[in-house]
Amino acid sequence: MIRNYLKIAWRNLVKNKVHSFINVAGLSVGMAVAMLIGLWIWDELSFNRYFKNYDRIVQVWQHQTFNGEVGSQTAMPIPLGLKLRESYMNDFKYVVLSTWTMEHIITNGDKKFTKLGNYVQPEMPDMLTLKMIKGTRAGLKDLSSIMLSESLAKTLFGNADPINKTLKIDNQWVVKVTGVYEDMPNNTEFKEVTFFAPWDLYMTTMPWLKRAATRWGNNSWQIFAQLAPNADVDKVSAKIKDIKLKNIAAQGDKLGADFKPAVFLHPMNKWHLYSEFKNGVNTGGAIQFVWMFGIIGVFVLLLACINFMNLSTARSEKRAKEVGIRKAIGSQRIQLIGQFFMESLLIVAFAFVFSIILVMLTLPWFNGVADKKMTVLWNNPWFWILGLVFSLISGLIAGSYPALYLSSFKPIKVLKGTFKVGRLAAIPRKVLVILQFSVSVTLIIGTIIVFRQIQFAKNRPIGYSREGLVYLVQKTSDIHNHYVAFKDELIKSGAVVETAESGSPVTGVWSNNSGFDWRGKPAGMLDDFATVGISPDFGKTVGWKFKDGRDFSSAFKTDSNALVINEAAAKFMGFKNPVGEVITTDGKQPHHIIGVIKDMLMSSPYEPVKQTFFFLDKDPQGVVNIKINPRMSTHEALEKIAVIHQKYSPASPFDYKFADEEYAKKFDGETRIGKLASFFAMLAVFISCLGLFGMAAFMAEQRVKEIGVRKVLGASVFNLWRLLSTDFVVLVIISFVIASPVSYYFMHGWLQGYTYRSEISWWIFGVSAAGAIVITLVTVSFQAIKAALANPVKSLRSE
Repeated sequence: MIRNYLKIAWRNLVKNKVHSFINVAGLSVGMAVAMLIGLWIWDELSFNRYFKNYDRIVQVWQHQTFNGEVGSQTAMPIPLGLKLRESYMNDFKYVVLSTWTMEHIITNGDKKFTKLGNYVQPEMPDMLTLKMIKGTRAGLKDLSSIMLSESLAKTLFGNADPINKTLKIDNQWVVKVTGVYEDMPNNTEFKEVTFFAPWDLYMTTMPWLKRAATRWGNNSWQIFAQLAPNADVDKVSAKIKDIKLKNIAAQGDKLGADFKPAVFLHPMNKWHLYSEFKNGVNTGGAIQFVWMFGIIGVFVLLLACINFMNLSTARSEKRAKEVGIRKAIGSQRIQLIGQFFMESLLIVAFAFVFSIILVMLTLPWFNGVADKKMTVLWNNPWFWILGLVFSLISGLIAGSYPALYLSSFKPIKVLKGTFKVGRLAAIPRKVLVILQFSVSVTLIIGTIIVFRQIQFAKNRPIGYSREGLVYLVQKTSDIHNHYVAFKDELIKSGAVVETAESGSPVTGVWSNNSGFDWRGKPAGMLDDFATVGISPDFGKTVGWKFKDGRDFSSAFKTDSNALVINEAAAKFMGFKNPVGEVITTDGKQPHHIIGVIKDMLMSSPYEPVKQTFFFLDKDPQGVVNIKINPRMSTHEALEKIAVIHQKYSPASPFDYKFADEEYAKKFDGETRIGKLASFFAMLAVFISCLGLFGMAAFMAEQRVKEIGVRKVLGASVFNLWRLLSTDFVVLVIISFVIASPVSYYFMHGWLQGYTYRSEISWWIFGVSAAGAIVITLVTVSFQAIKAALANPVKSLRSE
C-alpha cells in the first residue's frame, strides 16, 4: 500500500511541475531558514559549555548605588580577591584574580606580534579545564612562565616543540613556555585569549600595583571563581554581599562606602545570555534575540507550510473526481488521508534534502554576518533526530488541511458533477494569505526600524574630527620616552600635521574618578567623572570643538592645574558659566576650568555622553594620536610613520587603528541584528510571493472562461488585470492593518533599551505598505496579464 501511495504521489508531483516546484522551493527555503536559526540558537545556548565546570564557575560582580540608581559592574579591587582566597575557601574551590583581556607584544627572536591575553592566578587553567596539548595545567606556578594557545604557539614556533622556549612580553619580561592548550571555541567568553601569564609577574610590572593590592576602592580587575561541590550560588552571594562595604569603610574610604557596594556572584551559565542589569535587577540580555530569531524561524517555516496548504486546497476541484472514484470503488477516508499525507511527506523529503544544500551554501555568509563559526552538526545524532522529526512535523502540518479537506468530498456529488467548492471555501485560503503577509510586513517594518536606529546613532554629532585620525596603543614606554623627537620627526616627514599623547583613545574611556568638589555641590551628592590625561596638542590633533573658553597652551604654566570639561560635565555640576570655576579633590591642589568643549562621543553612541574632565598629564602614556596630512595619500603617510615608529620602538610591531573604523565597530551588534532580520524578512517575502504566484495561477485558470466572456464583451487588458489583482491587494492591505500595531508594539519595546533612540515615524509604515503592495502586484501581474492576453476563442470553445 505504501508503495502504491508513493507511486501515485510521484506521478502527481511530475504531472503538476509548477505546483510541485513552488511547494518544494518554498519548503526548502523555510526549512533552511529554520535550520540556520536552529544552528545559531544551539551556538548561543551552548555558549561556554566547552568548560567542564560550566555549572560551577562564577564571576564576582558588584552593585553600586549612584544618586539613587543602582549600577552593576564586573570591575573589582584586588584585596577582594585576596580576601575571598583567604577566608572563604570553604565556599570556593578556586578564586582567581585576572586582568582584562588586553593587547600585549609577544616576541620570539625577530618575530613580534600583538596578541590578546590575560595575567591570571595559577588556578585559572584548572578552573577552565583547558585541554592541554603540551605541558600541564600547573604551568603558571613559576613567576617567569607563560601558557600559549595552540594557534599562537604555531605562529611563534611553527611545528617545533615550544616547551621551555623563551619569549618576551611587551619587550621587557622574559618568560618560558610551560604549556600549550587547545584554542578555545568561538562560542566561549575567552575566545580571544591567546595566552595566560602569571598574576605574580603582573604585580611586578608597575610600582603602583603594590599600593593597589591594599586599596578596596580601586575597581580595575576581574575575579573569577569556582564554587565548592556543595555550595549554592545564592547562599554564597548572600554570605559575601557586604564584604567590600565593611572593608572599604574600615579603610576610611568614606566616598567608596557611600556607593554602598554589594558583592554578588554571577554564574557562567548566565554570562552570555543574561548579562544585563537595570537598577540592580537582572533584566536578561542576548536571550531576547534567541527568542526573537526562534519565533522568526517558526513563522518562516509556517509560511512555507501555508503555501503548501493553500495551493493543495486551491487545486481541490481538479482532484475531486479522483477522490470520488476512489471512494466509489471502496477507498476508506483514512486511506485517502494516508495518500495525501504521503504526497506531503514526499515533498517535504525533497525539501529537506534541498534545504541542507542551501544551508551548506549559505552558512559561510551567515557565519560572517552573525560573527559565528558554526558548522553543520553531521556527527551529532541530535541534528539528524531533530531534522527528521522537524521534517515529519512540517509534513504533517503542511499536509493536514489538504488531507482532511480533500478526503471529506462526497462521491455522489462529485461524480454527478454537482459538486461545487463554493465561495466560503476560499475563506481559509484568504486567511492564510493574510497571515503570511502579516508576518512578512511585520519583519519589513522591524528591519526598517532597526536600520533607522543605527543610522540615527551614526548621525549623532561626535564632537571631534575622525577624518585622517589614527592612534597607536602603546604597550611599552619606548615612544613616550622619546616623544618629542618622535613627534618632530613625524611633522618633518610631511605625513603628519598634528600628534598628541593621551591616557585613553578617542573611541573609549579607560579611567573614571570620583570625590570631586565644586561650588554649589549639593550635600550628599555622589559624583563620577571620566578623566583623560592628555598632552597640550590633543585638542588640535582630534579637532575638538570649543563652546566656551580656550584650549590648553604650553605658554601658560598654570595650565598644569587646569581642566577642559565637556558640556555634560558643566550640566552635571550645574554651571551655566563654568570657565573660571574651581574643582578640588581630596584636599589636593585645586584645578580651574579654562574651557568647555562640545560633548565628545567616546563611549556608546546609544547612551548619553558621560561627564568628562581633560587635564594635562606629565606622563600620559597609553595612546599616541596622529592626524595624517590630508594632502598625502593614507598609504604613503602610513609607510613614513611606520619607518619612524620602527626607529624609536624597534621591538614593537606597528599596529595602528583608524578612529573612524574603531567608531564603526560600536554599531556591529545592531548592524548584525539588522542584517539578519533583513535576510529573514527577504526570505519570508520570497516564500509569500511564491504562494501568491501559485494562487494567482490557480485563480487565472479557474476564471479562464469568465475572462474569455469579459474579453468578448470588450474588457481591456488593464480592466482584466485590475480584476485579478484587486483581491490580492485587498488581502495585503488587511495584512498591513494587522501587522502595523504588532510591529509597533514590539519595536517600541526594543527601542526602550536605548537611551539615545529614534522615533517610530509614520512614513515607515507607509513605505512598508507601499512596498508590500508593489511586491504583490509584481508577483500576480505575470499570471494576470497572461490570462488577460489569452485568446478567448480557446477558453470558450467548449461552451
